[in-house]
Amino acid sequence: MTLPPDITALPPCGSGLRVGLFGGSFNPIHEGHRLVAEQCLKRLALDAVWLLVTPGNPLKDHDELAPLETRVHAARELTANPRIHATGVEAVHNFRYTVDTLEWLVAACPDTRFVWIMGADNLSQFDRWERWQDIAALMPIAVYARPGSTFRATVSKAAVALKKHRLPEAEAEALASREPPAWVYLHGITSPQSSSAIRARRTAEAN
Repeated sequence: MTLPPDITALPPCGSGLRVGLFGGSFNPIHEGHRLVAEQCLKRLALDAVWLLVTPGNPLKDHDELAPLETRVHAARELTANPRIHATGVEAVHNFRYTVDTLEWLVAACPDTRFVWIMGADNLSQFDRWERWQDIAALMPIAVYARPGSTFRATVSKAAVALKKHRLPEAEAEALASREPPAWVYLHGITSPQSSSAIRARRTAEAN
């Protein structure tokens, strides 16, 4: 299927811009995702956050995955912030793993300072990601707290391996300027919503 160009367009990048990259299936996007994007804009002193809406996460079941175009439009509608850009750019290049996407973005936008954003639940399993050490060496990482995930995340294999590169939370604004590996754990406003719970509720309501 050919996707409309506006769905897969690369958002503006350029010299000196500080951009957070927040990837996920966003199936569907919800208030918790919006909160993370908004809070990271503020706490990390970013110029923009890009929501990288993935065609499909290799670690997840795709049986209930909504069309990419639907998810990108929903992300744009929910966030409604000129500094938050949702894109399905990964689909054009057939990237399978996050590290492939990030390597391409760094090459395509060499003067942009990127920060990878992920939830604490993802840090807990980060060591299962393809070439996760290369991701950590490629750009700084911001980990945002999620309800019930803090302890598991901070004692995970990846967190322990990267312990000496962790910044104090009070220095979060400096993260985008740090040479990787560098990461920070952010506590802040959270939401109990989850995409899986929303899908389960919709399924129950439809039956």
